[in-house]
Amino acid sequence: MAEERPSAQPRELLLETLLDKVAQDRFPSTSMLDLIETLLRPDEVQTYVAVLLDKVRAETYPSFPVLRRLAALTE
Repeated sequence: MAEERPSAQPRELLLETLLDKVAQDRFPSTSMLDLIETLLRPDEVQTYVAVLLDKVRAETYPSFPVLRRLAALTE
C-alpha cells in the first residue's frame, strides 16, 4: 500500500505506512490504531475498516478491542 508518491502529503504517507504495518502485524498496538484514527479523513475510513475486517476474518477468536473499533466506526 505505502509507496513513494511525490505528490503525497506527509499525513497520507504516514497513514499508508501505519495501515501497512497494521495489516502485517497479528496484534497491532492500540497506540498505532489510535494514531491511525486521528489521521483518518472520512474518505479513508473504508480502507481502515477493510484492514481491520481482514484481521477479524483471519482469527478464530478476533481481538475484542478491534471488534469494538469496528463497531464504533459504524455509528
